[in-house]
Amino acid sequence: MLYHFSDDPTIEVFEPRTPAHRPEVQPLVWAIDEWHAPAYFFPRDCPRILVWQVPSTTPEDRERWFDHTDARMIAYLEWDWLERMRSTALYRYTFADEPFESVEGDGWMYVSRETLTPLSVEPVGDLLEALRAAEVEVRLVERLTPLRGAWDTSLHVSGIRLRNAQDWEGPASSPPPANIAR
Repeated sequence: MLYHFSDDPTIEVFEPRTPAHRPEVQPLVWAIDEWHAPAYFFPRDCPRILVWQVPSTTPEDRERWFDHTDARMIAYLEWDWLERMRSTALYRYTFADEPFESVEGDGWMYVSRETLTPLSVEPVGDLLEALRAAEVEVRLVERLTPLRGAWDTSLHVSGIRLRNAQDWEGPASSPPPANIAR
């Protein structure tokens, strides 16, 4: 199964669309696999950085980032978003794996070029509790900008909605993978 998260519980049909901030991407319906789904247990526009270990993670990076936690993933969130985390109602839409394809070079994000009807929709509930239950440690920080160096580690680092982070002046988005570019 694959999932899509939204604050709208009334979506009956998912139409492929182009992200407003990425006009170079063709119209798509986006979904995510179960293991990575907690990356989307956040209000829609919430900036966050998530890190997790991969087989090539070095012992030094493991010790530096994960030495004092049993979490499988760490999510960094700005304090200014905490109240929205507590008050946002989020819904999980479930889809069959077909007709989705993996985003090239990614392995955890999936896209479809077809109009789709979800199999089900259900509330996520308390977002902080959902993250805890998924073994994701939430770390609140004043700003995400000091974490820029995370991309220079051997961890997997995912930055989502960083354009909404305080003082974020990151590089422009990288080019989209060939299988989703226009």
